[in-house]
Amino acid sequence: MIMAKTTLQMVSSGSPAAQYLAGDELFQQRARAALPLLVRQAMQSTTVFYSDLAAEVGMPNERNLNYVLGYIGDALESLSKDWKESIPPIQCLVINKRDRLPGEGIGWFITKKEDFRKLPRKEQRRLVKLELEKVFAYSKWMSVLQALGLAPAKNDYSQIAAKAKSSDATPELRGAGFGGGGESPEHKALKEFVAKHPQIVGLPASLSPGKMEKPLLSGDVLDVFFSQGQDHIAVEVKSARSGETDILRGMFQCVKYRAVLEAQQAVDGVAQSARGILVLETKLPPKFQAIKNIPGIECVDGVTPNG
Repeated sequence: MIMAKTTLQMVSSGSPAAQYLAGDELFQQRARAALPLLVRQAMQSTTVFYSDLAAEVGMPNERNLNYVLGYIGDALESLSKDWKESIPPIQCLVINKRDRLPGEGIGWFITKKEDFRKLPRKEQRRLVKLELEKVFAYSKWMSVLQALGLAPAKNDYSQIAAKAKSSDATPELRGAGFGGGGESPEHKALKEFVAKHPQIVGLPASLSPGKMEKPLLSGDVLDVFFSQGQDHIAVEVKSARSGETDILRGMFQCVKYRAVLEAQQAVDGVAQSARGILVLETKLPPKFQAIKNIPGIECVDGVTPNG
C-alpha cells in the first residue's frame, strides 16, 4: 500500500476531489491513487494489465480493481456533465492478459444501451479500439487531474538508470571460469527452461520449443524466440545473478526487440504483431513497476528452472 498512500497524500484537503472522487472507503482511496497512473498511461498511448496496475497501486487482488475503475468512470461522467463536454473512458486502458480487452464493466461506459459482454469478440475489440483512440487523443488529462485535486504521477529512477547506462558488462556474462566473457550456467539453465516451456510466457504448452540465440537484423541476439501464427515473441531472460541495473537494462532491451521484430515484419510484408517479454528468476523490484507499466513491458518473474 506504499504507492497508494504516497499518491493519496497529493490530494489537497478541500479540493474539488471531494465532489467527484469523495469517500474514505478503500476502493475510493484507491481510485484517487489509480487515476494519475491511468493519465500517465494515456499520455504515453499505452494500455496496462489489471495485474500491473494493481501492483503499482498496492492492491493484493487485481479483481478489486473493478470497483476502483467503476468509481473513476462515474467521476469522469459527472465531470463531463459539469464541463458540458465528453471525457473519454480512461478505464479502457486497463486490460486482461487473457484477451487483452477491458473488463466487462467497461461496456456500460462504451455502449450504454448494449450489453458489452454479449457482443461478438470482434465487435468488442472494434468498440474498445475506438475508445482507446479517443483516450490517447484527449488533450485535457492534466486538466482533469487538476479539477479532481490530484497531482500527476511521478517516478524517479535516475540513479539506477545512470548505473545501467555506465555498466559495460552484464552479470550474466561474468563470473569465475568465464574470464569476463561467456555465458553463466544460471543464465543458460533459465534460457533452456523457458525455451522448453512456452506456457511460462502465456503461450500454449503444446507450442514447439522456442529457438535460442535467435539473431535479428539489428545485430542483436534473442535469448529465446517463439512464433505463434503471426505473433513473434522475443524473450530476454535474467537469472538470479542479475542485479537491478541488469534487470533495468533487460526491460528496455525488450522494448527494442519488440520494435525490431515489428520492423522486420513490415519489411517482410506481413502484419506487425510482436511482443518482448522479460523473464526473471527473481522477483521484479517494486521500484520498477512504474517503469514496466509506462512503455507496456511484459514481465514474468519468479521463474525457477526445473522448479
